[in-house]
Parts: sequence; structure tokens; C-alpha cells
Amino acid sequence: MADATELRFDIPHSARVWNYYLGGKDNYPADRELGDAVIAKFPEIKLIAQHARQFLVRAVRYLAGEAGVDQFLDIGTGLPTMQNTHEVAQSIAPASRIVYVDNDPLVLAHARTLLVNTTPEGVTTYVHADVHEPEQIIADARNVLNFNRPIAVLLLGILGHTAPEFADMLSIIRRLVDPLPSGSYLVLLDGAEAGAAAQAASTVNGYTMRTLDEFRECFAGLEIIEPGIVQTPQWRQDPSVLGSVPSIDSYCAVGRKP
Repeated sequence: MADATELRFDIPHSARVWNYYLGGKDNYPADRELGDAVIAKFPEIKLIAQHARQFLVRAVRYLAGEAGVDQFLDIGTGLPTMQNTHEVAQSIAPASRIVYVDNDPLVLAHARTLLVNTTPEGVTTYVHADVHEPEQIIADARNVLNFNRPIAVLLLGILGHTAPEFADMLSIIRRLVDPLPSGSYLVLLDGAEAGAAAQAASTVNGYTMRTLDEFRECFAGLEIIEPGIVQTPQWRQDPSVLGSVPSIDSYCAVGRKP
């Protein structure tokens, strides 16, 4: 993947490849070439991308509504698409404050243009930072978010790219969650329970799959919200469509800090 400090179009970048999977237009030939190579080995990846976006929407609706959270720290947000975190949250809780974090210059350029506050009461802002620097992310987020009140941290499908070693993934999560006040939430989505095709795709795509035990360990000390750790399409899905959701190598969960 491209160096995050450079705006390069000739080297694929995970945010733009993901945009390609979602049918977006903010990608380049190098991104599409890698995307097609992954799709050839693992056609399921497009479904995973689509259901990841749908999970984000359902999770933010739950948090902003039933859970009463109005502060969100969305790390590795990627390129803006439809129904971004701030749009969903502020449609339910207009005063919601959202901090997006990414380290891709292209994402930054798009975020400044498209991630525009949707309500007069709310706040939507962007931090250019690396997930490997949780302390810096927290420090920047304190300029916008009130760390005396619950905050939801979202890490959706990025740690398989950015933290291939599980120990690093676990360290990042704990350093982000530890400073959060009681009543805060961790929203996590990642590839897990990889089959042979998924493992082959991970080799091409540079994405490290996790075991379910590793995924569960990420929520140590947190109260996992029902329905627990499940495949992405199954998390609080509309009961009317549950019978038709696919089985995919993508798992998610939401945990609450006691």
C-alpha cells in the first residue's frame, strides 16, 4: 500500500480499493487492479464491503438512539460515501459531535469537502492521524469531544491492514479504550474465521484475518451488547431479512465500558 504521507495514484491504497468494492468513483487504475485481483480469489469481498457499511449505519443508529451516545470517534473512516457516521448520528441526535480520523491525503481532501455538519447543533471534524498513534488521536479528539461523557470509538475493517500482528491490534484498541469514560463503546469489525478463499485473498490484499478467539479478546473488560460477536449481516438486522443474509468471513460486535 502507498505511504500515507504521499498522495500517490500509481500505488494502490486500501481506502480507495474499498471505495472500488463499494462501487464508488474515488479510485484509480492501480486500486482497481488490486481490487480485481482480490475479487478473483475472493468474490465475497464486495459483499463484505457492502455489509460493513450497513453495519456502520445500524450500529450508529443504535448508539445515537437507544444507547444515548452523541459523541463518536471514527478511526480509519476511509473515503466518504453514503450514510456516513455524522449523517446517521445527527439525524437521530442533532447535537452529536463526530471526529473522523484517517491518514490518507486523498481521504483528507475529500473529507474537508464532503464531511460537512448536517445540523446547526452538531460538530463534524477531521483529524489527520495514524491509528498507530492512539495517544495523539486521543489528544486531538479532546479538542472536540468531552471525555467526561460517553464516547463511541469505531474501528471498522482497518486493523487487519494496519496491525497485522495481533499484539499490535490489541495494544491499539486498549490504548484507545483506556482513556474513555464509563459508558463508552467500542465498535469493531474485522475479518475472522477465514476459509481457504479468504486466506488466499488476504495474501493478495495484505489483510490479516483474525480468529474468533482473538476477536473476542479485543473486548476484554467490556460488556458485549446483544447479539454478541456475530457475522456482520446478523448484527441487529431487520428480522424480516434475517433469513436471507449471507454467511461471510466478517465479524463485528459492540462493547460497552462499565
